[in-house]
Amino acid sequence: MLNVTTFLDDSAKRYADKPAFTFMDTTLTFAQLNAAANQIANGLVSQGIKKGDKVALSCLNLPYFPMVYFGILKMGGIVVPLSVLLKEEEILFHLENSHAKAYFCFEGTADLPMGQMGFTAFNNASRCEHFINIMGNPAAPSPFEDEQTLGALMIAKSPIFDSLATSAEDTAIIVYTSGTTGQPKGAELTHSNLVMNAMVCQEFIHIKPDDTQLVVLPLFHIFAMTVQMNMGVYKGTHSILLPRFDANDAYNLMVKHKVTIFAGVPTMYWGMINNMDASCDPAKITENLRLAVSGGAALPLAVLNDFKKLYKLDIFEGYGMSEGSPVVTFNQPDIGRKPGSIGTNIWGVQVKLTDDNGNEVAQGEKGELCYKGHNVMKGYYNRPNANTETITDGWLHSGDIAIQDEDGFYFIVDRTKDMIIRGGLNVYPRQVEEVMIEHEAVSLVAVIGIPDEQMGEEIKAFVVLNAGMDISADELKTWTKKRIASYKYPRQIEFMVALPMSATGKILKKELRA
Repeated sequence: MLNVTTFLDDSAKRYADKPAFTFMDTTLTFAQLNAAANQIANGLVSQGIKKGDKVALSCLNLPYFPMVYFGILKMGGIVVPLSVLLKEEEILFHLENSHAKAYFCFEGTADLPMGQMGFTAFNNASRCEHFINIMGNPAAPSPFEDEQTLGALMIAKSPIFDSLATSAEDTAIIVYTSGTTGQPKGAELTHSNLVMNAMVCQEFIHIKPDDTQLVVLPLFHIFAMTVQMNMGVYKGTHSILLPRFDANDAYNLMVKHKVTIFAGVPTMYWGMINNMDASCDPAKITENLRLAVSGGAALPLAVLNDFKKLYKLDIFEGYGMSEGSPVVTFNQPDIGRKPGSIGTNIWGVQVKLTDDNGNEVAQGEKGELCYKGHNVMKGYYNRPNANTETITDGWLHSGDIAIQDEDGFYFIVDRTKDMIIRGGLNVYPRQVEEVMIEHEAVSLVAVIGIPDEQMGEEIKAFVVLNAGMDISADELKTWTKKRIASYKYPRQIEFMVALPMSATGKILKKELRA
């Protein structure tokens, strides 16, 4: 038997009275979290949910998320975590595609009416039988007639539950890809995938019971789920929950709770450099912060260097994807770190770079990053053709282009799908972005290819300027052209107040292309 909930069962015994999750003034100990998850497991069983049934979950970074997540896993269910930003039709797609039998949905806020959108989707779903409304006030009734709440599901249920036996290769979660190119696909991750990835990452991150981490990455995303929630529960770490990133809110929580570990995506680090109030003193964070981790997207060198100057701390960057549970490579403190690199392969995972014919390329040459090991997903749920295209002889093809240096460190060049072919020449957007962000006036930049009759594709840059700075498009074009091959500089530049971003803080290039 192997189940992710072993992490919680064990920590509830080892660290029973220790804080597990804190949101605002509410703190759950490990014993309380375990008891709540047991009540939810008992509640689901009473509703007729059986081992192997899929149960969807839409919830912000609140204590309810780990309660429900572990409750589903305890009774042998499969968790289908959904982005909190999905609209009715998108939620309906995920419920139908995953064959979800039940759906836990947080009520949301006036600005983000998750409950209403979720309930509308549920009513149109052909297979989903149960809608459980997660209310901010557990005692509050559901606003939807005849629908139960999480509080009602849990009430009078026993806080004791003997977790159902699951095998290492049983599916634990179905996590959906972002769907940047077509409909999202559900990656089936097993209990073994999640347990191994959390335990291996803990070995080089060295997270400890006396650590305190800020969890602002959304828990529905595999990065936060594995590297923060699961790993934190495994090692008895105190997690401070923040539902939405704001640089000042993050600062205040890090100071108040003496946060020692922060994990974020590049745009969050950018925010901690550029968007904090003048009254914020970086030294107050530096007093306690011992580890900063970045993933989810390529980290611009300018952001990495600016963060080091301000906070006197290196950012350790890694690489992963939903299909890899997620971590594939990392700048592991015990091995070493190289700025701009995604590090070396983690224990038990092999990595190789291949050309279009599947042949391994020479060191220093560009190739598609492929990997195999304990972290590779079971496959895409109900997508056999996609599985054949993505996994060959156990090797998962990432779609990312990388190079490997003489020391074995990998560097991501770009996504194959983002590559621009201008006049028959390949242009990698990240290289152009790295050059442009070095200009003192440029705060953030995203480069895409746009259709062009003459060149096939032309290069366009969307630029956010630093506060108080000004530069014309022609001036920025000229500056960039001097520092990059002439076929690579952007022929079009559009200035923006902000770039569109996903719930995980990734820049949404598909919206820039729209």
